[in-house]
Amino acid sequence: MEKRYGANPNDFKKYNTEEIRKEFLVENIFQDDQINFTYSFIDRIIFGGVKPVKKKLVLDQEIDAQKEIGMNYFLEAREMGIINIGGKGKVIVDNQEYVLDNLNALYIKKGSKEVIFENIDNPKFFVASASAHEEKETKLINFTNAKKVPCGESKTSNKRIINQLIHPSIVDTCQLMMGATELLEGSVYNTMPAHTHLRRMEVYFYFDLDQDNVVFHFMGEPQETRHIVVQNEQAIISPSWSIHAGCGTSSYKFIWAMVGENKVFEDMDNIKITDLK
Repeated sequence: MEKRYGANPNDFKKYNTEEIRKEFLVENIFQDDQINFTYSFIDRIIFGGVKPVKKKLVLDQEIDAQKEIGMNYFLEAREMGIINIGGKGKVIVDNQEYVLDNLNALYIKKGSKEVIFENIDNPKFFVASASAHEEKETKLINFTNAKKVPCGESKTSNKRIINQLIHPSIVDTCQLMMGATELLEGSVYNTMPAHTHLRRMEVYFYFDLDQDNVVFHFMGEPQETRHIVVQNEQAIISPSWSIHAGCGTSSYKFIWAMVGENKVFEDMDNIKITDLK
């Protein structure tokens, strides 16, 4: 499990392109028959990809919880969210089977001792995990049951649908929230106008982006912005002090995973586009 440490905005101002990519970009999310996680010390989120192909992947056989997080098993003091971006797959939680179609989500409660990932039709499970203080209820969320929030306009090239999957209106969690935003055809901008939320950090995972296209992900303080060029199925760690927005050379989707002090979507500081620098 790769580890990434926190960065403060004053140091960030001095980073060059290589340093920014090293600190905030995660390039290799999915590898065949592997659980490939990154542990960010920004709010202690763990995220990454699980891609079972020829074998079952058992969470606590692939990740040494005692070594990596000082626990007897991975979810002893953590909760987990999963969104499947591939074909049909299966997740078994303490002998209970859950089948996830494309863009279905699964919330797994703190205290779940055995988590197994299985291939049915080439799934790709994007996973995020946060510290948890109490046991909730494991729940499968079908994409059709997501809370859908239309945003933006065609004339500003940011018409999109925010699909809230692991969200307080759907499932109770300790702090984790996840969803998938889809840009409609002809729209390329996400999360505009940009904002920050000092009470929560966020991970962006970009997918369904054609091979010959990229997303320019914008980050940094509102008056000290930088960008990272992101390819398909790569992720960005976004600190709470940073804006997070992007512009693609084609339409795309992205998964967002948030952890922090609260789960109030309106608790953000919006930035006028003309105030960005």
